[in-house]
Amino acid sequence: MTPRDIGTEAATAFAVRVRAEGDVDEAALAYVRTKVVAALERPGLPAVDGEVRVAKAAAHHVEQPWSAGAEIRVGGELLVVHASEASAKELADRLQDRLRTRLDRLADRWETARRTATPPPWRGGPGQERQG
Repeated sequence: MTPRDIGTEAATAFAVRVRAEGDVDEAALAYVRTKVVAALERPGLPAVDGEVRVAKAAAHHVEQPWSAGAEIRVGGELLVVHASEASAKELADRLQDRLRTRLDRLADRWETARRTATPPPWRGGPGQERQG
């Protein structure tokens, strides 16, 4: 079983590859790709690049045969997300939720860093009235 490279979503401004390992059908991959694109489409993101691997266990007795792992670099940060579910649709939904949560945390960190980069008025930052 060799992984199949499904390619990059061309209509987006980022390069995230979705790869299949094992017995994964094209419809499931298309749904996962749609959910990943939906999670990563947000204004103001720096360059996004990475890979999402989707696998289905060959054993039928496995409780959650669908699994995914994503390693996505957003600017200088690396987002690593893993998910396991009973169906491909549930897996894609869970992956989207986890990606969106990680991106929200990352954006919050960036916003906090941007806000704290400006010195307060008593240290010479904006808003200080010069009297003289």
